[in-house]
Amino acid sequence: MQEFLEVGRLKEIWRYPVKSMAGERLERVQVNWNGLAGDRRAAFVRGDDRSGFPWLTARQVPELVRYRPYYTNLEDVKHSPLVVETPDGERGCSNPAASGRTLPLDSPELQAELAQAYGHDVSLIRIGRGIYDSLNLSLMSVATAQALNEAVEFKLDYRRFRQNLIIETFAARPFAEEAWVGSVLAIGEVRIRLNQPIERCVMVNVDPDTAVRDSRVLKLVAQTRQNCVGIGCTPENTGFIQVGDRVRLMG
Repeated sequence: MQEFLEVGRLKEIWRYPVKSMAGERLERVQVNWNGLAGDRRAAFVRGDDRSGFPWLTARQVPELVRYRPYYTNLEDVKHSPLVVETPDGERGCSNPAASGRTLPLDSPELQAELAQAYGHDVSLIRIGRGIYDSLNLSLMSVATAQALNEAVEFKLDYRRFRQNLIIETFAARPFAEEAWVGSVLAIGEVRIRLNQPIERCVMVNVDPDTAVRDSRVLKLVAQTRQNCVGIGCTPENTGFIQVGDRVRLMG
């Protein structure tokens, strides 16, 4: 019989319905074989891209992180409409007169606004299995976020790293999750295999509230963490997790 060592609690859960847009903070969510239910199920595609990575992201349009998508039916996100709150005018929206709107994700108005911001046509795509750069779950510890924050001259919000699960460990040792790679965590009803550190890109330079870029963030990660922060994971079964769940490491 496999034994687990309790190492902490699940402090926060984050879902990102639309690639590169803002996340939703959740109290409880179902984990399925494709990650969190409703996570990264939609993206906008750049009409002029031929690179094989066609997604419109904050690399091209930093303001994307300030668009807030959410499901209108939390009981059935698979079939729920997605709507998007646009940024307000005061903090950088290119059209202040149109601030405070809530638009359907597939609305022509939203598509036109993003196309204008990018400077070329964009189109919406939905993929039921999720639109991930690599693995379909991710996590980091509170201690890791705090250590990174202390290493820079400004407040470094951990949301820059767009992790699904934030773990508060009892030991509070920064980057402890890196030693768990290859192991399994039990959280709520779910077991999660920790597969590999996540290699970071310029996305981490974008402030999730202001969309202002600061290259010192990626520079810090590259120089001190071999360009990796957080762990990419995969579920080993399906079930529900919720904030406060015990986090147990397979021994």
